[in-house]
Amino acid sequence: MAGGVDYVANWVFAEDFIPESEALTHARSRAHELGVSTPSPGAGALLGVIAGALKAGAAVEIGTSAGVAIIHLLSAMPPGGIVTSVDVEAEHQHAAREALMEAGIPLSQVRLINSRPAEVLPRLADGAYDLVLLGGNKLDFGDRLADAVRLLRPGGVLAIDGALADGRVPDPARRDPVTVTVREVGRELREREDLTVALNAAGDGLLLAVKRPRTQ
Repeated sequence: MAGGVDYVANWVFAEDFIPESEALTHARSRAHELGVSTPSPGAGALLGVIAGALKAGAAVEIGTSAGVAIIHLLSAMPPGGIVTSVDVEAEHQHAAREALMEAGIPLSQVRLINSRPAEVLPRLADGAYDLVLLGGNKLDFGDRLADAVRLLRPGGVLAIDGALADGRVPDPARRDPVTVTVREVGRELREREDLTVALNAAGDGLLLAVKRPRTQ
């Protein structure tokens, strides 16, 4: 607690502020069983708000979060919105299909691509997406960053889930590979002139970047 403010209590309150559906609760349970990382309830709700504000018609998820992020995004995207989700693990995508069917979301609104992101992302069109969510293996964040930014249209949003790496990133003494990778990705985004960046403390940290329009 600092200055009389209980920041932990604030964080817990914010995480619980938007109740989740039964389908999302079941999706989180499947993700936990598979060891899949997912956006927290607070981070998921924030992703939905961003997708809705963007009127996002097309989004990419790198690392299928067992359907959790897809449900949050498609629940806020306009009718006909499409989420492309890429993951090398077929089990993660099978769990996502189960979650989507339980949530009543048509599978026609989702492209589940079971392959390595390094092979898929270069084949996706430049500037064709309103939102890119980077999750999954944090050690791969640095390798996925260039493609993630390239896919965004001007004004599109990159969201990186897990940007605090279980609370280790703020501690300069932590130098394990995951923490170093996530910390360096944050630093790189912060230094780019083509992005406007903010770090939100929702969940395990949601790093957000808006792609600036090109100047003439």
